[in-house]
Amino acid sequence: MPPQTIAPPPIARKVPKKLVIHGEARIDDYFWIRDRSNPGVIEYIEAENRYTNDVMKPTEQLQKDLFKELVGRMKQTDMTVPDKIDNFYYYSRTEDGKQYPIYCRKKDSLEAKEEIILDVNKVSEGNTFFYVEQCRASPNHKMLLYLADMNGSERNTLFIKDLMTGVLMEDRIRDVHSAEWANDNKTVFYSKMDVDNRPSKVFRHIIGTDPSKDVEVYHEKDPAYYYMRLWKSKTKEYLFVHVESATTSEVHFLKADHPSVPFRMVRPRKHGVVYGVIHHSDSFYIVTNDDAKNFKIMRAPVSDPGDWKMAVPHRENVCIAISNPYPWVDINRDFMVLFERENAMNRIRIINLKDQSSHFIELPEKLYHIAPVETYDFESDVIRFQFSSMVTPPRVYDYDMRKRTLELKKQEEVPGYDPSLYSSERIYARAKDGVLVPLSLVFRKGLERTGKNPGYLYGYGAYGDFEGPAPEFETKLLPLLDRGFVCAKAHIRGGGDLCKRWHEEGRMLKKINSFTDFIACAEHLIKEGYTSSDRLVVRGRSAGGLLMGAVTTMRPELFKVVVAEVPFVDVINTMLDSSIPLTIGEFEEWGNPEDKEYYEYFKLYSPYDNVRKRDYPNLLVTGALNDSRVQYWEPAKWVAKLRAMKTDDNIILLRTNIVEGHSGASGRYDYLKWFAFMYGFVLDRLGIKN
Repeated sequence: MPPQTIAPPPIARKVPKKLVIHGEARIDDYFWIRDRSNPGVIEYIEAENRYTNDVMKPTEQLQKDLFKELVGRMKQTDMTVPDKIDNFYYYSRTEDGKQYPIYCRKKDSLEAKEEIILDVNKVSEGNTFFYVEQCRASPNHKMLLYLADMNGSERNTLFIKDLMTGVLMEDRIRDVHSAEWANDNKTVFYSKMDVDNRPSKVFRHIIGTDPSKDVEVYHEKDPAYYYMRLWKSKTKEYLFVHVESATTSEVHFLKADHPSVPFRMVRPRKHGVVYGVIHHSDSFYIVTNDDAKNFKIMRAPVSDPGDWKMAVPHRENVCIAISNPYPWVDINRDFMVLFERENAMNRIRIINLKDQSSHFIELPEKLYHIAPVETYDFESDVIRFQFSSMVTPPRVYDYDMRKRTLELKKQEEVPGYDPSLYSSERIYARAKDGVLVPLSLVFRKGLERTGKNPGYLYGYGAYGDFEGPAPEFETKLLPLLDRGFVCAKAHIRGGGDLCKRWHEEGRMLKKINSFTDFIACAEHLIKEGYTSSDRLVVRGRSAGGLLMGAVTTMRPELFKVVVAEVPFVDVINTMLDSSIPLTIGEFEEWGNPEDKEYYEYFKLYSPYDNVRKRDYPNLLVTGALNDSRVQYWEPAKWVAKLRAMKTDDNIILLRTNIVEGHSGASGRYDYLKWFAFMYGFVLDRLGIKN
């Protein structure tokens, strides 16, 4: 059979646009790609997608094999651990061959007859994308509220279902971000997205009434406060509105029994101070960074919520873990639970609220990841959390805080997986300025450090987040591990891996530390013989996509393959455009280029602005037409410029999803197809044929 002939890659036309700031002119040849109303833009994206499909056609069988492997490692019919709420047990389950979860409950006991309250496979029919953001029963368990994103834009539609009749109510409200029930079982509060895709207003809706007449109860006018969340306390007594910028937050509350009463403020916002509120009896516990970079916990009476008194003091080398943007702190009737972090490792601290004694939960491994599993029984002495390591699949544990006993509730089944065949370890790379950067590694036992192993290095390094590179189990890495890969996660500055100082050392005018840390990690893996530059694959997405773009332009010879998913790469142009949803709020993470100091700093690392004539590694770049966080044009412009400037024969592919958003496909099988595609590209570029 003659070799396949592939048409040359699309070459985007150049339409020079002069952009002037601080008296300096920049010429942007691909600015026109931002205009999605221009037919040429869609034509270019479609041409790139066709080229990508053509290049990947010889790997189709490999992709099918990889997809089969990935599906084969997934227990397709499964269920979550039920959560008891009043006299109901709520859980979700999946069925073999079906893309989406099925939400269910049983009354009085787990032996009772199952009631399906929402089958997402049925309500999603006719939609290519369908993601249920929230699914919550009313306090009396007779109604169901759920939010669904039907195109990847993260602009949800609110639905109400009558669980007594099974009928979907006519109450449908579009562009909703989050929602919560009041205790009267007929009032719903919801936050609504504005034209810039920012949740800025909260409304009160009465079931069965015209949504156009809903009452506005809160309006956040400052566009820097781009994050808003509605939630109810575990005690079920209070509703909260939490608004937050990158560095500052403010919380408002009301009694859930009195939904028509105006919200009250806990404490006015103060620049640089973040706080979250938890209700307990006649008090609020406040988790805050006010004069406490690693967070502390204060206590205030509900009657005077601004009068904060110390409950848990700040510690210099221990931080309260943050799941952006919320601290992992839980309170039951008699105990407080703190998920803490020290030296890039998590632990769980239990504090007895009556005598203030404390202890830690003993866990079975040294290198692991833990996260809380939300439960709703305030009176219980039991907390639930998930545990995994790079070799141990997720387990769900219940821990009795009074008896100090640990009960395994669920062990995730991974068909065909034998943990005894794999090993994990923590090593450290020395950064450019001498700082030691942790790396978490996993590989098959018997690995020889000859430099001949293929390597996979993942990084994120932004927002103080530690979840992305956490040392947790990833089933999706097994196809790589079983082909001899050394898989590593880089705990670089900018993330929250080593507490708040780690974040501070990798943001604003220190952002370049994130990139040089990652480069140091790659160099260390090569130096120590884990892999080599001609066998090393690196991957990151979103802010991690910026990481990929930056290290690609800084040290392109260091990597064989770069996978940059929905990458934030057009830094200067994006941060100059306040119409983009996240821009104004992100000034406090990246800086504002209207300030010349930040403009000059952006110029040092912005991937789009640092493309020049030279060799580049193989690149697989993704975008999404409905992505509201990283606009589709960022990866598209970057690829166009790379294509025009590169001096090598390596492959650059751009794959733009037309019906997806920032997080990719919504269905679990469709999501695995992306990994099969990506791994197909990686293995093909490394010359690994099966």
